[in-house]
Amino acid sequence: MDFDLYRPLEEHDMLRESVRALAEAKIAPHAAEVDEEGRFPQEALDALVANDLHAVHVPESYGGAGADALATVIVIEEVARVCASSSLIPAVNKLGSLPVILSGSEELKKKYLAPLAKGDAMFSYCLSEPDAGSDAAGMKTRAVRDGDAYVLNGVKRWITNAGVSEYYTVMAVTDPEKRSKGISAFVVEKSDPGVSFGAPEKKLGIKGSPTREVYLDNVRIPADRMIGPEGTGFATAMKTLDHTRITIAAQALGIAQGALDYAKGYVQERKQFGKPIADFQGVQFMLADMAMKLEAARQLTYAAAAKSERTDSDLTFFGAAAKCYASDAAMEITTDAVQLLGGYGYTRDYPVERMMRDAKITQIYEGTNQVQRIVMARNLP
Repeated sequence: MDFDLYRPLEEHDMLRESVRALAEAKIAPHAAEVDEEGRFPQEALDALVANDLHAVHVPESYGGAGADALATVIVIEEVARVCASSSLIPAVNKLGSLPVILSGSEELKKKYLAPLAKGDAMFSYCLSEPDAGSDAAGMKTRAVRDGDAYVLNGVKRWITNAGVSEYYTVMAVTDPEKRSKGISAFVVEKSDPGVSFGAPEKKLGIKGSPTREVYLDNVRIPADRMIGPEGTGFATAMKTLDHTRITIAAQALGIAQGALDYAKGYVQERKQFGKPIADFQGVQFMLADMAMKLEAARQLTYAAAAKSERTDSDLTFFGAAAKCYASDAAMEITTDAVQLLGGYGYTRDYPVERMMRDAKITQIYEGTNQVQRIVMARNLP
């Protein structure tokens, strides 16, 4: 495919239409309830799996759809437009499994990508720890070689979809003397003895996506579950984030688009001083700025997706830039949407309040936007 112009091709437009229709019909009706009850959006998972949209990035050779990076962005964007929590199903499936795709052995790929593609399992990503967030290389989780196995001990924090996912890509220290070059990556299964989970975090937003600690207590796994050679785990983790930060940008786009769409409809219906508030120039200027920021974020995100597909040398910069810019824009746009709805926007009876809360996390996870700016500064094109 030719990604030189960064614009979606006809098949991408068709994909958007089909995902939007599915999201409106099967996911949107449950979004408010999922948020209110803080429950996993099972209806969304069922609908996405039934339509092969839960992990579109998995290559065809392992039973997947083989979607390119832009198609993956579009799927996440359209699901996030109606429910941010549900958009984390395809997003985190990519985050969790991409290390296997990038660095795993052929045997590992066959074993774990095929069930993911079929919808029999979800994949999560375990990098952060209680004392290792932005400084991920400071992790303490250990993996010690014992014959033909490794024994893992430690705690991972802020793990998205923990407890629901069957598979976990876990980063652990195999050589404490080497800091980042002493970190290795492993696939851990939910059913492995010694794996357990903390209580779900009580969060501001994305309440339908469980975020929990993952406890590893003498978890013994076969040595062939290591992803890539020993000591390459941190490099794989960073390479993964270059690609998957774009999926967070996509989520931010979708949340912002949903808020803009709702606000645009509302101001045309809401009347004050005898006419729709959409007729007032102050409101028009707000909508214009919201749409402008959103479209700028979308173009940057699609450009980054094209670079992800080609693995361009400047992907690190573009991935960080897209995530940072799109999430900042989403926070501004959702805040303005709440403002345009006035008092109604501040209530749970209207979806923009949820969208504003959901947007906030996009500035924080997969690297805070302060960290993204550090990454950009170190990788200026």
